[in-house]
Amino acid sequence: MAGMKCVVLVGDGLADDPVGSLGGKTPLEVARTPNLDRMASRGILGLTRTLPPGTAMAGATASLAVLGYDPVRFHGSCSAFEAVARGVVLEPGDLAFRLDLVTLERREDGMLVMGDVTGGRPSTADARVLLEDVTRATAGDSIEVHPGVGYRHLLVWRGGGQGVQTTPPRLIAGEPVAPALPHGPGAERLRAMMDGAGDVLRVHPLCEARRARGEGAPNAIWLWGEGGRRTLPAMRDRFGVEGAVIAAADLVRGLGKLAGLRVVDVPPGEGEPHPNLRAEVDSALQVLDERDFLLLHVAAPDDGGTGDAQRKIEAIERLDEEMLGPLLEGLRARGGQWRVMVLAHHPTACGKRTRAADAEPFAVYVSSHEERNRAVKRSYHERDAREQGIFIPEAHTLVERLLRV
Repeated sequence: MAGMKCVVLVGDGLADDPVGSLGGKTPLEVARTPNLDRMASRGILGLTRTLPPGTAMAGATASLAVLGYDPVRFHGSCSAFEAVARGVVLEPGDLAFRLDLVTLERREDGMLVMGDVTGGRPSTADARVLLEDVTRATAGDSIEVHPGVGYRHLLVWRGGGQGVQTTPPRLIAGEPVAPALPHGPGAERLRAMMDGAGDVLRVHPLCEARRARGEGAPNAIWLWGEGGRRTLPAMRDRFGVEGAVIAAADLVRGLGKLAGLRVVDVPPGEGEPHPNLRAEVDSALQVLDERDFLLLHVAAPDDGGTGDAQRKIEAIERLDEEMLGPLLEGLRARGGQWRVMVLAHHPTACGKRTRAADAEPFAVYVSSHEERNRAVKRSYHERDAREQGIFIPEAHTLVERLLRV
């Protein structure tokens, strides 16, 4: 393994179902992706599954799998990993939750349903103001609210609610919220806080101003993704590599931290929360000058695909042009041996605005593949991977295969 540079590039939510508005094709099939297609045609193309069927904690499960941890054995929650990323120490008995700013809608029949799971995408600055007011009015003893980015934040309940169960908001997009509210021991307190937060947000000046401008605005919080303290064996002990992670998502950053990886900070691009993809590539290449393994996570395809196929296509094309292309160029310029694997964090069905457990394409490209004179006629998308690729049913085995000498 000495001297071999290995990169795992994760495009969150890259894979999808066929979309009617795209003529029955997926966003990956429609998007222009010359760099991904080069990997697929000259390297190894296949299908894998990061999510076992019936998975509720999609983000946490997939994150474990893409880093080589069997999610059945090393289970965890999104919120617990995000707490690690933010330096929040969970003691035994504590519970962490994701706190999302969302927009609920009242149907004509009076039923309250989950509308926009991103709450109109408030800026981080606006979200912090909203959370300060919500916390002041509703939190109380033993409840801590830790601001995050955009619509996604963290709540920690010290020593409480060990039997509470919650539902991810994406699973009920467009559906009634009442059956999905927190339930079980301690759920009453969480529901009371959600009700109180709604009272604050519905009349908050910031939200009223957004609505007056014709913009979406949050009118509720949604608590979900409960989890307690977690530990993981370090990747250096499992695979003998020193590595790093570059990601904007606290979930991935926290998991990387638990795995013993160096977490590299890259300033966001203009027009937050868009990532500065080129700066991330520059940082990635600098990291690889010192370390042999890098996880590079991009959330844009998943965020961009929330019910909008064209937006998802644009995010995929940006990943290919602004990140993968320059990354491959930088590796070529440095010489030596290297391996790059691209896969989705998990499939996201943008037509349904949900995350699925279906198989997804992955591609592995090795420096020696550059010397091949001929390429197979295939592209990086679901159909070609299914028809021409191999199938690795458990994605957590891919990192070990990548690192194998």
